[in-house]
Amino acid sequence: MPPPFRADQVGSLLRPASVLIARQDYAAGSLSREALRAAEDAAILSALEGQRRVGLEIFTDGEFRRQSWITDMADSVGGFVPQSRTVEWQGPGGGAEPSTSSVVGARLEPRRRLTGQQAAFLKQHSPGPIKMTVPAPSNFWVVSWKVGVSDQAYASRSAMLQDVVNIVRHEVVALLDDGADYVQLDAPFYGVFIDARYRDGLRQSGVDPDAALREVVAADNAAIAGLRRDDVTFGLHICRGNSRSRWLYEGSYDQVAEALFSGLDVDAFLLEYDSPRDGDFSPLRFVPRGKTAVLGLVNTKAPELESVDALRRRLDEAAGVLPLEQLALSPQCGFASVAQGNLLSEDDQWRKLERVVETVHQVWG
Repeated sequence: MPPPFRADQVGSLLRPASVLIARQDYAAGSLSREALRAAEDAAILSALEGQRRVGLEIFTDGEFRRQSWITDMADSVGGFVPQSRTVEWQGPGGGAEPSTSSVVGARLEPRRRLTGQQAAFLKQHSPGPIKMTVPAPSNFWVVSWKVGVSDQAYASRSAMLQDVVNIVRHEVVALLDDGADYVQLDAPFYGVFIDARYRDGLRQSGVDPDAALREVVAADNAAIAGLRRDDVTFGLHICRGNSRSRWLYEGSYDQVAEALFSGLDVDAFLLEYDSPRDGDFSPLRFVPRGKTAVLGLVNTKAPELESVDALRRRLDEAAGVLPLEQLALSPQCGFASVAQGNLLSEDDQWRKLERVVETVHQVWG
């Protein structure tokens, strides 16, 4: 495993207007795929320069070629059907609306790679090491099983999950072959095991939340088990939902900390920690030696810029639980988990990323 990236980032960046317009025109049939790709290419090159300019040392393509962080799976794998569940968003403009995830309605059959040529372009043009993100298998246990639909194709949730593991693992192997330096499994739906309301909902549906947590941790481990580790960082990102500056879940990591931090065989845990709804740092005591807790102390949901002093105080507080050499800093989530993005400007975004780097230089040198 390489040394940790002290100034990390979750992955998605605000899409420039040029990309959003090009995507709309392509969907309307007035723009060719080649022209859409050219607009995305230009925006990614600009985003790479922005990341270099603010001093980041790990680079992403901003997920500019994706509609959302999870939709590559349904776009690339047969067997998903558009019977999305309703989710209850909290925050600005919150309320009930359909999720961007899809439901499994037939046997899952990969048609093409999840990320296509995204990593190849990023590797070719990045000024430094690259991070690629993929949805963790655990997400699909939570959001892609629907009684009366999914059980027409699979005997159980566990059987469906095994096929998801195989698909994600195949993609991770391909990303390593592409030269990815950092592979991040995005897993916001661990939030159902964090939030007491959702844990109660699982119990009411006949599911033991603690047994289910152990199953999905094992599934996420299986997606990367036995893969080479000497020159690659594996991370797992947990948040409480992120769409247009809204969130889904609340609660501390206490309910999941031991199973997750002690059980998951990743090098870095990217953890949302920008709000009181995330709880305190005490669960970090379960992070084993040799692993890094990347503290998401910078809010991507609002434009207000955190001060260096405030960030340093919070890092000092966390260092009372986990040694400073096992900590790193990042924003709490992406800036645009869905293409529409959060409610702040691109200038706000770059100032926040620059503040992460500035703080890291003061704390770690």
